[in-house]
Amino acid sequence: MNRPLAMHNLHFHSPYALWLLALLPLVCVFYIRNQRRRTALRFAWTALFTAQTRGMRARLLWVLPFLKMLSLFLAIVALARPQIQERYTRKQTVEGIDIMIVLDLSTSMEAADFKPLNRMNVAKQVLSDFISQRGNDRIGLVVFSGLAYTHVPLTLDYNILRQIVGQLKTGVIQDGTAIGDALATALLRLRKSEAKSKVIVLITDGDNNAGRLSPLDAAQMAASHNIPIYTILVGKGGKVPFPKNNPLFGVIEWIEIEIPTNPKLLEDVAATSGGLSYIATDKQSLEQGLQSALNAFERSKLLDGTPDSSYKELFGGFLLSAFLLMLAQMVLQNGPLRVFP
Repeated sequence: MNRPLAMHNLHFHSPYALWLLALLPLVCVFYIRNQRRRTALRFAWTALFTAQTRGMRARLLWVLPFLKMLSLFLAIVALARPQIQERYTRKQTVEGIDIMIVLDLSTSMEAADFKPLNRMNVAKQVLSDFISQRGNDRIGLVVFSGLAYTHVPLTLDYNILRQIVGQLKTGVIQDGTAIGDALATALLRLRKSEAKSKVIVLITDGDNNAGRLSPLDAAQMAASHNIPIYTILVGKGGKVPFPKNNPLFGVIEWIEIEIPTNPKLLEDVAATSGGLSYIATDKQSLEQGLQSALNAFERSKLLDGTPDSSYKELFGGFLLSAFLLMLAQMVLQNGPLRVFP
């Protein structure tokens, strides 16, 4: 819904063109001097003509230069592109959920048990697709490994959010899995939200082994604020293929290593906060887990009241007026007000 304001501003898109108006006096002086040098009839004795009174046509000859100057004036104004700016407040009522995605960026996410991709690449693909399918939900992103921080605050700008998700990679934060700290960071963001429906979606592949706050304490904090946490355990657990750089040959070797998981902890976090827990062993189950985390929520109304403006072009009217005046000047000059040599 748009609500126009009372203010309408006239301005010019190309104001520098108005400097051409300074040439109009020079054109006018040139025209007057040129007219004085011209003589309609050349006779040695003009007393007969000076004794005659001026007719109506002679009295109206001043209209010709006036029309010419006015048409030039309007043409220059049209060149400056006059516009009327209408300012209004754009109010759009939409229904949506405030969602904080909490994504694990620990090095264990490089495990390639999501063949042929690793966990990180699959999580990024699924998140990007998930964001594309949202319509009115505000989404934020918290990333973590040994430390946690807000990477993207709650936003409706899905294009920017997808670009940021596509650039995520492991190894940029101190390694570890600080699940509790990551959940607390997401809670701090959601506490400031006025939405009725708020949810945290945790995507991780490991057990909590870093940070100051335990995941269960964070879950209790979320429950006290009526913010459910939906947990998605990524990966199968046990021995999984993991890339290892071979410095001798400069190639990547794949080895089987044990990556500990704690599905019981994630189930307890979800249950404590009022959410649900999922296990994603492939791309499809990860997609289903994300979607299931949002299906049962009451959607709140988000109000977007941002200032906006629109522009109405006026140059067409000025240009048409200049053309009509020039046409009228030509018709009069070659018709009723024609001067014969």
